[in-house]
Parts: sequence; C-alpha cells; structure tokens
Amino acid sequence: MTRALGVRFRQLALLCVICALAVVATACGSSTSTTSSRQAPVSVALDWVPNTNHIGIYVAQALGYYRDAGVDLHILPYGTTAPETLVANRVADFGISYEAGTIFARAAGEDVVSVFAILQHDALEVGIRSTNTAIRTPKDLDGKTYAGFGTPDEVPTLEYVIRRAGGNGRFTTVVLNSSAYDAVWSGKADFTLSYTTWEAIQATLAGKPFKPGFTLQELGLPDNYSTLMISSNSYLTAHPDIARRFLAATQRGYAYAATHPDAAAAMLIAADPSGLGSQRALVTTSARLLAHSFLHDPAGITGPQTTHLWAGYGALLFDAGALQTSTGARITQQPVWSTYYTNAYLPPGSP
Repeated sequence: MTRALGVRFRQLALLCVICALAVVATACGSSTSTTSSRQAPVSVALDWVPNTNHIGIYVAQALGYYRDAGVDLHILPYGTTAPETLVANRVADFGISYEAGTIFARAAGEDVVSVFAILQHDALEVGIRSTNTAIRTPKDLDGKTYAGFGTPDEVPTLEYVIRRAGGNGRFTTVVLNSSAYDAVWSGKADFTLSYTTWEAIQATLAGKPFKPGFTLQELGLPDNYSTLMISSNSYLTAHPDIARRFLAATQRGYAYAATHPDAAAAMLIAADPSGLGSQRALVTTSARLLAHSFLHDPAGITGPQTTHLWAGYGALLFDAGALQTSTGARITQQPVWSTYYTNAYLPPGSP
C-alpha cells in the first residue's frame, strides 16, 4: 500500500536491470527444472511487501487456481527496481502498478500496459493529525506542509483538489517516504496521503493520533485505478494463451476475495513470510473493506477497466504538465488512453 506512494524510480541504472535479470533468471531456472512441462512459468513483480492489494494472487495460489490453469507462479519480492521497469525490460512477465505509475512509465517510452484492475476506485485520502483543528476543508491545506513520497502525481493531484475547494493550491512539500506518517502523527508535518484501505486502518488499530481528512473522490478528483496488474505488449504478443490462463486464475482469486474476505485474509496471512500474522486485525479489516467497496466493477466483475477512468485522471496529469518523455521533455499531445489498458486477456464475459 505504502509503495504506491513510495519511491518510484523511473530512470534506473542499466546495472540494476542487469542484476535483476540475473537473479530472476537463476530463480526461474531452478524452479522450472522441477515443474511439470505442461505448466508455464509466470513471474509477477510485487510493488511493496505483501498486503491486501495482492490478496487475490495469494488466494489463487492457495486454492490451486494457477496450478489448474497450468501456470507455475513465481512471485518476485519488491526491491529497488520499480515493477514497471522490470516488466518493460521483460525481467517480470507481470507486475503490480497503479494508474499514474503506468501513465508515467508509458510516457517515458516503457513497454507497459494494464491488463487487470485490482482496485476499481481511487483509495487515497488526505490524512491529518487528529488534534489538528486548523484543517477543516481542503482549502485549509494552503500554506501547510505536505509530507510526501516523491512521485510526480502527488503535487498536481493535491493542487487540483485544493483549488476545487477554493484555495490556491500552494503548499510546502517535504519528501519523507514511509516516514511521512510519523511526521504527521508527531506534528512535524500537517498532512499526507494515505490509503483508506491500509494506512488509515493501521493507524486506528495502533492508536495513532491520525485521522482521515478527505477522500480524494469526495473532493472531486477524477476516479482512477489505485492498483493494477500490468504486463508488456511484447510478452502478451508472444504468450497470449499463457496470459489468458494466468489472468483467468487471478480473476478467480480476486472474485473469491470479494465474496469471502475473511477466508482470503487468512490465506494471505498463511502464505506471507513477512509477518502479517502479527497484523491479523489489519489484514482482515482491510480485506473486508476491499471486498465491500473496491474489488468489483459496477457489473460485479473483478478486473475489467474502462477508458472513462483512464481518461479523466490521465487528462488531469497531462494538463498539469506531469507527463514527460525519457529525456524529461514535456508530452505535448494528449495520449490515446484506450491504448493504456486492455481487457482482451480476461475471460469471456468480462467487458
């Protein structure tokens, strides 16, 4: 969850990619040697430590959906290289991203395309200290200090919602990454962005003096996909059948999580070696919220995307001048947003 707001390296040294290639090639080689020849190895790069955004993947693995689809899944833990870069360079077949991250990567010329909407809505909110009475509306964020994460979508997003509330959109930004929340709790910063599906719950359970201020949807921000599954056009062209089998199993996993959140949370906890067992209440509460409000599209299906959700928020970032090429030049022609995603590899019955 925090990752989506965390450090997003767009211009990584070639050495990082080469090292990642070597590590993954070694891992996949050792694994496939013991795998049935009918099972296709598929790698997925995580965007942060395992959390409920990934719940459908772990459910599909636990219930044997990938095995039944003839897929031998390799989950690549998050490292210093962004999933978009790993996917674009064919280090990973799929990766976890978000709408703005995919937009920035494509603008910079990276071969990425969204194939599955994990969260169907924007889950971000403005978070403030519970004792901060000076911030009552988004307009009050003018002149305050924002504890941020250094991603290029943060400032234009906040400027937009503040101006809609009647402010001028001017505030001070300090990049603190995961320390942003501590800075707000301690009063060293005035506000930050957090996920209503994770950090907000985490703070409440931990008794932190942190409260949700305003969801970005309430403030009129165009809705967008907070979490996505991406691939590359080169991979999809070369392996269309494997992609369809993998995404069908993934869709089954998220559909199960949407109807059985408590059981899905237990599977995630059981599968994760990073210590989610000590955060059972957080995982379960988050899974229930995702199931209730974020995993299904209006037709009750997990995974599909629409041009409407891509175009609204994408146009905001374009108008703000946030889209840049790999050389740092501003993109001057609005992208064709329907090319940024595809539903073509989802099972029949998905739009």
